[in-house]
Amino acid sequence: MASHAAAASGRTSRAVLLTVTCLGQFMVLLDNTIVGVALPDMQQRLHTRLTGLQWIVDAYVLLVAMLLLSGGVFADRFGRKRVYLSGVAVFTAASAVCALAPSLGWLVVGRVLQGIGAAALAPASLALLVAAHPVPEERVKAIGLWAGLSGIGLAAGPVAGGVLTEAFGWPAVFLVNLPVGLVLLLVGLRRLEESRNPNAAAIDVPGTALSALAVGAATYGLIEGGARGWTSPVILGGFTAAVILGASFVAVEARRSAPMLPLRLFRQRLFTVSNTAMVVVGFALMGSSFFFSQFFVYVQGSSILRAGLQTLPLSLAMVIVSPYAGRLAARYGFRTVVTTGLALAGLGLLALGTVHADTGYGNVWWRLTAVGIGFALTLSPLTGAAVQAVSPQEGGLASGVSSTTRQIGAVLGVAVLGAVVRTRQSDGASLEAGLDTAFLLAGAVTVATAVLTGLRLTRSRPADVPAAPRHSTDPKAATDPNAAAVPDEKSAKIPD
Repeated sequence: MASHAAAASGRTSRAVLLTVTCLGQFMVLLDNTIVGVALPDMQQRLHTRLTGLQWIVDAYVLLVAMLLLSGGVFADRFGRKRVYLSGVAVFTAASAVCALAPSLGWLVVGRVLQGIGAAALAPASLALLVAAHPVPEERVKAIGLWAGLSGIGLAAGPVAGGVLTEAFGWPAVFLVNLPVGLVLLLVGLRRLEESRNPNAAAIDVPGTALSALAVGAATYGLIEGGARGWTSPVILGGFTAAVILGASFVAVEARRSAPMLPLRLFRQRLFTVSNTAMVVVGFALMGSSFFFSQFFVYVQGSSILRAGLQTLPLSLAMVIVSPYAGRLAARYGFRTVVTTGLALAGLGLLALGTVHADTGYGNVWWRLTAVGIGFALTLSPLTGAAVQAVSPQEGGLASGVSSTTRQIGAVLGVAVLGAVVRTRQSDGASLEAGLDTAFLLAGAVTVATAVLTGLRLTRSRPADVPAAPRHSTDPKAATDPNAAAVPDEKSAKIPD
């Protein structure tokens, strides 16, 4: 009887753990897609231009990109429960700051804090789950449920964002996080068990700081260049600083015994090619998704609610197709699946570049679906390829690097494609023409990457393929930003 009671108690504890970690990841993923729908309302009520909208998105993604690897190390060193609940608390409080923000500046501050919270919450949630499931078969099943259930937030985001913004205005898309966060804190404090890794690596403070400053300086130059002038001293200074800080980052990482990003990993062609392709995925997916709602609202005259529904095919396609991407890579190899996915996504974006104000939605939805299916086919296999290129002990690090490169691509995608749209408008073109150019550029870059990836990736397949489907559920990169791509149990330390 005692053994049965203990087993039942263990199952209950694991069910609570799964629920809590899924809800936390759900909250982060929901925020990825729910905010994009509200951008037109933010622009109108905050009286900001395209530059302001870019900062609203990139302030969040930049912090996630730069702190994601450190968040995993923090969780291992200082306790996964502690870091997870700290991330939930920061994310929830930051959501309140965003909802109550009286100006663009305060909203950007709130988004920065949200990024810090998400960078702690996301890797710690998966680390908690992995630590509670030492048996590989059970672990893979738990991770599959974690990725699939939390990924529902991606599909719910556009609809929820449209409904909330239409009814209450853009602050409501942040207020929705408050009850979820409070429940997670109350339940997590009482029911989660602490775990840590006593052999976790030291935190690379110089590497983290230099990488954040380098990408931040480049982002500043790209976003503000259109408004201040590309040859203005402050913009040229920003780009110069980005180059110097980037070079300093490489020099520091090459000398550290435990760097945040071991540069030797890039000597492996499979690792380098997969991460380069992942930058492009983040660039094209996040950069184009940033403009979807604006296109439907400003070019085609849709309401915000209708625009949310109109963008749904992309996120739905990703949620549905992502679980099968790993299986397809196992059967046909990384190169075939990734190349096909990139080509399909690129062609979809090129097709979106030919959509106009009078194009009926019946001729638009399938283009969004093609983009979603294409990128869904690339995310998990690209992470799997990066993990397979390194030793088993570095699988978690490789998965985290893959996540980070995608997020860096997302930051650059919003900045670069936004600069393209602004430049086109400053030359006298309409918003429609500017958006068409942005979609065409994103599509061309993605198709070119498909060709290069097809030439450079090997024919290899995942070395160890569990029976459960793999999940990679993040249509943004951008949204995102933090859905899992788990090619095998070795990689389940830091989520993608």
